Formats: sequence, structure tokens, C-alpha cells
Amino acid sequence: MTVREEQTPTTTAPHRAVLPVILLAQFVIPLSIAGTAVGLPSISVELGAEPVLLQGIVNGFNIAFAVCTLLWGAVADRIGSGRAFSLGVLAVVLGSILSAASPSLVVLDIARVLAGVGSAAVITGATATIHSAFQGPARARAFAAFGMVNGLGLAAGPSLSGALIGLLGWRAVFIVHAVVLIAALAGSRVLRRLPRTAPVSGGPLFDVGVLRNPGFLAMVLIPVAGAVGFVTFLTYLPAALQAIHGFTAGGAGSLMLVMTLPVLLAPPLVHRVMARRPRVDAGVVSVGALACLLLAAAGFAALRPDVPVWWAVLPMLLAGAGFGLPLGVVDGKALSFVPAERSGTAAGLLNFFRIGSEALFVALYAVVLTAAVRAQPGTAGVAEQIAAGQPGHSDVYAAALAPVLWGIGAVVLLLGVGFVALYRRAVGRR
Repeated sequence: MTVREEQTPTTTAPHRAVLPVILLAQFVIPLSIAGTAVGLPSISVELGAEPVLLQGIVNGFNIAFAVCTLLWGAVADRIGSGRAFSLGVLAVVLGSILSAASPSLVVLDIARVLAGVGSAAVITGATATIHSAFQGPARARAFAAFGMVNGLGLAAGPSLSGALIGLLGWRAVFIVHAVVLIAALAGSRVLRRLPRTAPVSGGPLFDVGVLRNPGFLAMVLIPVAGAVGFVTFLTYLPAALQAIHGFTAGGAGSLMLVMTLPVLLAPPLVHRVMARRPRVDAGVVSVGALACLLLAAAGFAALRPDVPVWWAVLPMLLAGAGFGLPLGVVDGKALSFVPAERSGTAAGLLNFFRIGSEALFVALYAVVLTAAVRAQPGTAGVAEQIAAGQPGHSDVYAAALAPVLWGIGAVVLLLGVGFVALYRRAVGRR
């Protein structure tokens, strides 16, 4: 195994430009994850409501994203994280353009898979580049900014997508993605000019050995919990608001700002608190986040047609806080547990679990919800339309939501127990 040396940041132009380029491209990834599902009702009207193909718009992207993070993590250790990042941006640009021009659900699904493959390279290359290009407080600030932009993308996703759909139609969402990424692609050459560390040679392409480190594995569980307790709601809550309370796509997207605003505000706040109070470490932040996610799952039981929609505001805030609190902490802390020469591979694994769990639980959410809708009387022939969020059956949708909420709460609780056990073991070793 070849050990890489950490590179000390310099004040040269490439280093000053690295973070803005990364953040510009990274903004589109959570924007795409959070905002695409808002357009499903509109897409279903224009291109059809075939459930597998319609859910493939979201799940195809997420699955390709998750699987390819493993590949791109290993590739980044071999060709350089900057080059992997640039290739990923190009792939997402092409996928976004094809998405905007899609004449059918099949073509749209293929386009979203291509965008997912590229997004895996973007997030993996970005994480590894920040870890290698910055050190000490500068690295902490860079990861805090990275988390804040993730939060901004998630915060803007439903509302921006809803506004674009209301004004210009669902295709405009993908056009905006392409425009932003073209700008990032133009600036990505600065990443390739960074000092290269010694590439890893030999060894398995998919090295999961870092998962044996209890500290790394503990931090991996946090984004998994966020996927279960936040991303699932972020993806399908707009459809639920349309189905249960008769919101328009634009109205649902606007209300989602309540849920996503904490995601935007939490990372810089956590960074400042941790800098001033050493006892507030990654473990404390993570436990607080898990508690928020668990309370949110219980609170969403208020999402019923006979209960004013404002009762859902508190669980929306809690879910946003549960996801946002560890955003600027997880990546840096997780990579601190692994050797420097495996930062790309570790970033790939971390993002595989992050995005893989999002793909898995978003898909399970849709499957369980659709099955629960079909189990309700009088839904024969219209179950797919109800599950997609089309209005007219609010009681059916609300009743189908109950088993989903129980499942989410149980999974978050189990992940919390696992995190506490692993993190205590890791702290005891140091």
C-alpha cells in the first residue's frame, strides 16, 4: 500500500477557487434529490402513470448514484479526485439535458440513471478533494460550507422545483440543473491543477475494510438515519400535501421551506458551537440529530385531512434539524478515522451508504405506501394515482401513511442504538 502525504493548502489561485467550484456543482445534487419528486404528478399526466417507470425517475437516479459511489471512490484514488469530479459533472450535464428533452418515461428513466452515475463522481470527488486540499480549521470550515450547500440544495429543491413547474413546466427543473453544472464544468479545471498525492496502486477495487473501524462505521449510520427520517419525507411529503390537503405543486414546494430551512441554517451554527465548546463533539451532535428524527416521525401522525396542516410544522422543523445538524460534521469526522491514502475509497463508501440508503428507503416508502393504499377499500384501478399524490382521496392516503411512519420510527431507533454503541467503542480506543 502506498501512503499519500497530506497536502497543505496554499494561497495560490487554484486553491482559492477549489471550494467555490465544488460547492457550485454540489448544490445541484441535493437539489435534484429533493426536487424531482415534486414533479411526479405533472410528469404522470404528460408521460403516463405507470408506477414502475414513474418511480424510476427518482429511484433510478438514487440507485445509480448509490452503486456508483463505490466505483468512483476507488477510481478517484487512482486517477485523482479532481479528474473524477470533472467527469461526473459532465455526465450530470448530459443526463439533465436528456431529462429535459425526454419524450417518454423510458427515456426519462435512462437520463436520470446517467445523471445518478455522474452525481456519484461529483460528491465522491468533492469530499475527497476537500479532505486532501485542506487541513485543520480550514478543513473544518470547508466541510461546514459543504454541509451548508447540501442544506441549501435540499432547502431549495422542493420550493424551486415547485415554482419552476408552476411557471414553466417540469422540464424546466432539469434545464436549470444543466445550466448550473455547465458553469461548474467550466471552472473544474482548477481541481485538476491541485498537487496530486501518490495514487493508490494494487489492492481490491472495492475495499470495504474501512468499515471494520467502529468510528467510521458509527458515522456512516448518521446519514443512513437521515435518509430514513428526512429524505423519505422530503421526497414524498409534497405529494402527501397535494393528496391530503389539496395543495398545488407550487404551494407544497413553498411549505417545504419550513422543513428544509433548518437544513440550511444548522451546519454553520453547529460549526460555531463546536469551535467554542470542545465538549460538543460529533457524538453529541449526532445523538441530538437522531432524537430530532425520531420525534419527527411520531409528529407526522398529525398529517391527516381532519387536522389543520399547521400541526405538521413542528415535525417538519424537527426532521430538518435532524438532518441538518450533522451535515457539516459527518464527512470530516468519518474520514478522520481512515488512512489518508484511502480517503477516496472511504468517501465512496460513506456516500454509498448515504445515497444507497436514500434510494432504498425512498423506494420502500413508495412500495409500502402503495401497498397500504391498495389495501384500502374502493381503490381498485386508482391506487397508483392516489399514491402518486393526485387529489380526491385524502382519507385513503392519510390512512396508508400510518404504517410508513411506524416503520421509519423503528428504523431510526435501531440506528441510534447502533451509533451509540459503535461511537463509544471508537472513543474508548483513542
